[in-house]
Amino acid sequence: MTITTASPFDVITIGRVGIDLYPTRDGVHLEDVETFTKSVGGSATNVAIAAARHGRRSAVITRTGDDAFGRYIRRELEGFGVDPRFVGTEPDLLTPLTFCEIFPPDDFPITFYRKPKAPDLEITVDSLPLDAIRTAAIYWSTVTGLSEEPSRGAHRAAWAARGRRPGTVLDLDYRPMFWGSVDEARREVSAALDSVTVAIGNLEECEVAVGERDPYRAADALLDRGIELAVVKRGPIGVLAKTRDETVELSALPVQVVNGLGAGDGFGGAFCHGLLSGWPLERIIAFANIAGAIVATRRECSTAMPTSAEVARLARERGLGEFDGIDPVDRPLHDEGDADAS
Repeated sequence: MTITTASPFDVITIGRVGIDLYPTRDGVHLEDVETFTKSVGGSATNVAIAAARHGRRSAVITRTGDDAFGRYIRRELEGFGVDPRFVGTEPDLLTPLTFCEIFPPDDFPITFYRKPKAPDLEITVDSLPLDAIRTAAIYWSTVTGLSEEPSRGAHRAAWAARGRRPGTVLDLDYRPMFWGSVDEARREVSAALDSVTVAIGNLEECEVAVGERDPYRAADALLDRGIELAVVKRGPIGVLAKTRDETVELSALPVQVVNGLGAGDGFGGAFCHGLLSGWPLERIIAFANIAGAIVATRRECSTAMPTSAEVARLARERGLGEFDGIDPVDRPLHDEGDADAS
C-alpha cells in the first residue's frame, strides 16, 4: 500500500474525545474511590496523540462542550503536538467524562458519561474540513461516529469526499452502550466497509462487521469487501494482519499489565507511523504491537503513548529487532513518572 500526501497532515482522526478519570489506587470500585487523575481520552483522539508521539503531523476532528474540560482538552492537545484547529464547540452540551476501574491484569470496567448526547456526535457535514480529509495521508475513523446523526452523515460525506484513497482506516471500535442494537451497528459498519481501505478490530468487532469471529475467516471476509489490509487483534494471543498477497501473525508481547484500555490506541498511532514510513507489513505490525504493549504497562491512556525511541528500546531489550534511527522526536511531553509500571 503506497501512501502519499500533499497535505499539512500525516494523520487526521475523527470521533470521540473526553476526559478520562482514573482512580489513583488499583482494585477499588468507583463507589469507594476517593481521588482520581485527569487526562484527555477518547479513542480517535488517543490515536492522533499516539501518532504525534512518533513525530507525525496529526489533527483530530471532534467537538467538546463550552466548558473548562473543553478548554483543558485543547490545551493538552497542543502540548501533545496535535493540531486542535478542527476541535469545535457545542455550547449546549457538556464535555464527556469517562470513569475507569482498574483491576489488573484483564478487568477494566468503564462508565461513560455522554448523556443526553456527546458533543463529538454533533459533528456535521458543514463543519468538516473536506480538503484536509481528502489530502491527509491517513484518515482514521471509528464506528462510534456512525451510532447517531448528524455524525453518521458527516462520516459518510467525509468518505465520499476522500474517494476510498489509500490510508482510509476504519477502527471497528464497537461499544455496545453507544448503539440501539447490535443489528443497527452491523448494518452501519457493514455499509462503511465500502468506503475504507484498512480495517482494524478485535474478534467481537469483526463479528459485528462481517459476521465472522474466527480471525482468518474474519480477515478474508474484510478483504472480500474490498479492504486492502485487514488487522485482527486477538488480545493475549496476538495479532493477525492480512492483505491479498501476505499474511503476518505475531504473538502478544508479554508485559506486566497495569491498564489495558489504551493499548489499542497506542497500536493504532504506531501502525499509522509504520504505514507512513513505507515499512514492510511485518515490521509495521511488530512496531505497533510493541507500542501497544508499552501503553498497557502504564496507568493512563493519552499520556502513556510512547515515542518511537521507547519502542525501539523495548524491541532491543526483548531481542525483537532493530528500530533505531526512526524517531524524529524523543521528548517527554508530559511527566509520566506515575504512569510507568513498577
